[in-house]
Amino acid sequence: MAAIDETPPRGYSAHDRRRWAAEPAKSRARGPFERDRARVLHSFALRRLAAKTQVVQPGASDFPRTRLTHSLECAQIGRELGGSLGCDPDLVEAACLAHDLGHPPFGHNGEKALDAAAAECGGFEGNAQSLRLLTRLEGKVVVEDDRPGGAGDAVPGQVPGSGPPEPSSAGLNLTRATLDATLKYPWPRDSAGSGRKFNCYPDDLAVFEWIRADAPAPRVGGLPPTCFEAQVMDWADDVAYSVHDLEDALYAGMIQLPELHSRAERNGVCAVAADLYADAGAGELEEVFADLMAEPFWPADFAGDLGSLAALKNLTSELIGRLCRAAEQATRAACGPEPITRYAADLVVPRRNLLECALLKALTAHYVMGRSEAVAYQAREREIVAELVDAVRRGAPATLDGPFRTAYERSPDDAAALRVVIDQVASLTDTSARTWHDRLVS
Repeated sequence: MAAIDETPPRGYSAHDRRRWAAEPAKSRARGPFERDRARVLHSFALRRLAAKTQVVQPGASDFPRTRLTHSLECAQIGRELGGSLGCDPDLVEAACLAHDLGHPPFGHNGEKALDAAAAECGGFEGNAQSLRLLTRLEGKVVVEDDRPGGAGDAVPGQVPGSGPPEPSSAGLNLTRATLDATLKYPWPRDSAGSGRKFNCYPDDLAVFEWIRADAPAPRVGGLPPTCFEAQVMDWADDVAYSVHDLEDALYAGMIQLPELHSRAERNGVCAVAADLYADAGAGELEEVFADLMAEPFWPADFAGDLGSLAALKNLTSELIGRLCRAAEQATRAACGPEPITRYAADLVVPRRNLLECALLKALTAHYVMGRSEAVAYQAREREIVAELVDAVRRGAPATLDGPFRTAYERSPDDAAALRVVIDQVASLTDTSARTWHDRLVS
């Protein structure tokens, strides 16, 4: 039987607290989810997020957020919202800290380039890469045989019947409930090519199925359900980046507050929201946008002085509080006062607040990511990633870091070898990707 921490958090069974691989008994001073949170916080992958793009490139100024600061802010929001609804706060915080670990250099832009480069081995998706990091690539728990936990489970990457098993990594070896809470899209890639996001590559299917062992069956015609903690994490992520990316853009002068009172400007933002983020028409979005802009917490302008900075921080606080309170109150109204964990209920976010969040995202998309200079440097970033994959693949295994080199040499086929190359490039920061490109390509 796989190892279980002895301190039982309320609402979480022994099944929820089980780990993929057995570990020696730990002190009871810390609970299992508190231990999970610490493992993510101290991981290599989390530290690398400090030099990975959020919206504005790291190093562009001293102020813009990176994937790391975004993850920390998401974790704070998720911890409070989850705790208010009865989730274990450490579990939700760990999931929020881990939710972006799989993002490659250059953010979603690099993700597109890696997906194209990884076509021969099942594509690339940041969420699936996060699961891979947590269960395989991070060096925390090494399994010396092919029976993690003594329960006969297959080690990630171990081919049954392939001879004496090699030592294999179980990654951070988090509990089942924490791993499940990181799964925004708990299904493998759609073989029909729908373009839908996913959370599992084919060679990670064994651990994925272990995580989802108690998940309810999909509703008729629907997708597999996410656990409640994952829904909290997902909303915390949406709130964090929609509000904080707006704050960054206002501070940098890319968005001018007076312009947002212009109907013509708002129509442009509503068009982006309708196209990218919301299932709503222009009329409904314009009404929601006008009502949101009528709230008294919006500053008249941003001048960059101390008073403006305070007003900007008050704006972010008000927006975050508004979106989180709406979800908490609507969920309580639907589900009652009892603690909610795992698959007991769904998070309820009112439609109006979903549209407000979509409009906040659209502000950044319209005024920041849509700029001509942003489009130009994003194209160059995709070229760097594609050229880097090609150069690392041609020079492998010599071009790989130590752990990836070992995995490459053990690869049973070309697809598995390419996956290792993709893992290597995805692990790089924006800075190191450019450095490696200069060394291997330029």
